Parts: sequence; structure tokens; C-alpha cells
Amino acid sequence: MIYTDHAATTPLDTRVFEAMKPYFQEQYFNPSALYSQAQKIRKEIEKARSQVATLLDADPNEIIFTSGGTEADNLAIKGMAYALKVKGKHLITSQIEHHAVLSSFKFLESQGFEVTYLPVDHTFRVSVDDFRRAIRPDTILASVMMANNETGTIQPIQELASIARSKEVYFHTDAVQAITSCKISVRELGVDALSISGHKIYGPKGSGALYLKKDTPIVSWITGGDQERGYRGGTESVPNLIGLGEASKILQSERADRESHGKVLRKKFMEQLKHHHLDFQVHEHPTYQLSHIVNIGFREVESESLLMHLMLRGVLASLGAACNSSSVEPSYVLEAGNVDRAYIKGSVRFSFGREISEEDVVWIANEVKEILELIGKVDF
Repeated sequence: MIYTDHAATTPLDTRVFEAMKPYFQEQYFNPSALYSQAQKIRKEIEKARSQVATLLDADPNEIIFTSGGTEADNLAIKGMAYALKVKGKHLITSQIEHHAVLSSFKFLESQGFEVTYLPVDHTFRVSVDDFRRAIRPDTILASVMMANNETGTIQPIQELASIARSKEVYFHTDAVQAITSCKISVRELGVDALSISGHKIYGPKGSGALYLKKDTPIVSWITGGDQERGYRGGTESVPNLIGLGEASKILQSERADRESHGKVLRKKFMEQLKHHHLDFQVHEHPTYQLSHIVNIGFREVESESLLMHLMLRGVLASLGAACNSSSVEPSYVLEAGNVDRAYIKGSVRFSFGREISEEDVVWIANEVKEILELIGKVDF
């Protein structure tokens, strides 16, 4: 099996699992308790918080642990919107956000907020000018993802956040996919809130974090105890938090190598596909692009058929976002980028990881060629 769906999730790093293991049985104490065994665990949680903060160039007190990127997005968008609604009810996002973001904005629309959904160009990038024009006197919050999970296009977050700040609009970015390849400094980006998830960086599923800039107004959505400084009630999932911290520490030291490896694989894969003279279109930005994601549309091909044949040959890839894989509708991201329907229907996302070799991607490209010759074209 060759797994090429790292944008959906990554295998748990052995080093991360080893760091987590003691907290399933031996160190099972509730970190909110007063006895010494529990307080030792509390110190380990704070160590993990510092590891995440270091990864993001943030202060540990600005990190809120969550159950993943979806919860972090919900907390940021709904929490900030409700905290700021006395100032206005206009919000801004893009048409190609992850469903966790889009669903949050749809919910807020049902609660009386008004949302502007920014279009993207053919490279799936938001226009800075469109963003500037969308801001109104009653705009209170904007959220634009740092990098798209289907195409890998990186957005101009620093510029967007700067414009928002000049207009006294709070700015959130979903960096769940971007954190895998991009070096992130929340101070340089100038954002007020930023979401990440553990299982995209070889950490455990069920772990995530929200960076929330000091003094940023927000309303809690999970109430209970005073865990996470009252922002997120509930007894902590200690193994997951330790795992997220360890994965963050490892990523901090290995990111450059991972990004370099991703670029090599991407280049080799594209060269091999071109060598076979296949009729395809790459959905990407020529410059601002994550190294590990390749979204390719093969002309007049049914992507579901291609994926099934790849799976039978031991290659696991995807149509796009895992959370939307049950839908047979064309990708809303590719439609927003005005991709020709003949290429949308044949679009497949390959996303590479550190365990993939150059030989692997050459073999995959050869298998794609054979499969396309086998299944032929579909008339659209």
C-alpha cells in the first residue's frame, strides 16, 4: 500500500505515541486535582502548551487546547462573532473554506449575522482588493484559510490581516493544512486567532489548538469547569495534549526537511505524468503553493473510477476534502476557481508525506497511465 492522502490525515509518529503511552494507564490522574501526582500531569500539559506556542511563535497563555481543527474554528468564529455583535453583524470569509468554517458562518447567518463570501481567481486565491472592498463600517470579523486543503494554494494572510487591523476588524485563519508545510509566526502574520489540528502533523486525532491573541474578545461555547482558562470546559484528554505537544516539537525541528522532500516528490510526479503525455490540468498557484498537495484533473475521466482502480493497485488517494468524500457533487473549491467541468469530474488529490519515496511517485504515475488507458474517456 502507498498512502497518498496525507492532507486528510497522517499516521501517528512512533515518537509521539511513545510520549503519549504513560498517560493512558500509569499517569491517569485528573490534572485539575490538588495532589502531587495530578499536578505533575498539569506541568506536562503546560509543557505541551509551550511546545505548540513555540511552533506558532506565540505566548503559551495564547494557546487554547481543543479536540481538533473543527472545534478551534467553531470557537474562534462563533465565539468572536458573539462577543463583538454589539459593534456590528457583518462577517467576511471566502467561498473555498473548510466545511468547519463555512458551516460556522452559515449558522451565524441563521442567527441574524450577514456574511460576504469572497470569490477566488483561477489559482484559488482571494483578491486583496476584493477583501478591502468587502469591509464595511459594521464588519466585525473575517476568516480566510491560510492554505486550501484541496488545492494547496496559500492565501495572502499577512496582507489581509493588515487590512483588517487597519479597519478594526478581527481576523481568524484556519491553518490546519498550512501548518504541515509553512513556517508560521502569528506575530508576523498579525492574526487575532489561528486554528491547527494534531492529526495533520503526525499527531493524534482528537487534538488541536486555537491561538487567541491576548485581549481578543471571545465567548466560550463549551462551558463547564475552568479548564483552558474558562474558554473550553471539560477534563483534558491528557494523552492527546501530550501527543500534540510532541508532534509540534518534532515538526519544529523537521519542517524544512519535510517541505524539501515534498517539493522533490511533487516535481518528480509532475515530470513523470508529463512524460506519459497525459491530458491533465494541475489546480494550483504557480508560486504560493503547499509542497505536498497535487490536485490534478484528468480530462473526461471519472475520478471515482480512477480512484477505485488506484485502490485496487494499492494506491490510496482522494477526491478532495475527507469530510466531503461521501458527496458525489463536484468540488465546490474547483467550481469556485472556474475549472472546466471536463477536468473537475476527473480531479484527484494526491498529498504526499515523509514516508513516500521518489520511486513511489514514479510508480504511481505509471499506474495512472495504465489505468487511464484501461478505463478510457467519458463524454461530458
